[in-house]
Amino acid sequence: MKSKKPSRQTVFLDRDGVINQDSPDYIKRPDEFEFIPGSLEAIKRFTENGLDVIVITNQSVINRKMVSKEELDLIFSKMVKGVLANGGHIKDIFYCPHAPEDDCDCRKPNPGLIFKARKKYDIDLAESVMVGDSVKDMACARHAGVGKSVLVKTGNGIGALQTLLAQNTPPDHVAEDLNDAATWIINQLTFSSFK
Repeated sequence: MKSKKPSRQTVFLDRDGVINQDSPDYIKRPDEFEFIPGSLEAIKRFTENGLDVIVITNQSVINRKMVSKEELDLIFSKMVKGVLANGGHIKDIFYCPHAPEDDCDCRKPNPGLIFKARKKYDIDLAESVMVGDSVKDMACARHAGVGKSVLVKTGNGIGALQTLLAQNTPPDHVAEDLNDAATWIINQLTFSSFK
């Protein structure tokens, strides 16, 4: 009797404040996109350890008319090419273009983007991990049934940690940055089971 081949394990990454430097004025052009030190190395390490990397990001700049879809694609292209040039791979990007008041199911903390990724790639969410720098990211992981959540202190992470602790909803792990998170995640995903 043949057993079903297990799907590759997935690391969901928020973008701004995790992969690249965030800005209160939003990232509106490719020249405003700047990798956080260590993030390229982290994605390379995920790739080398057989983990799929999928970016899950709110991009309300679209509905706010600050950036066109074509301009956003150029920013994403810079990110993907930068990752590839450094030995990593981003499998896919799922983004929500809506503003908070649009009441969609895809804007984090809602789990719609992760559910879209699961449907497209048959992902075992219980064996996956979400990395973010916000309360919304951690809540999204929880709402989607993602196995583990990691909060990085880059971006908005320090303030988010205080809120999460006050709410008694701490993440499974707190990391200094994405590369620090990668060390923990690789150990968790490749040498143990989340179940």
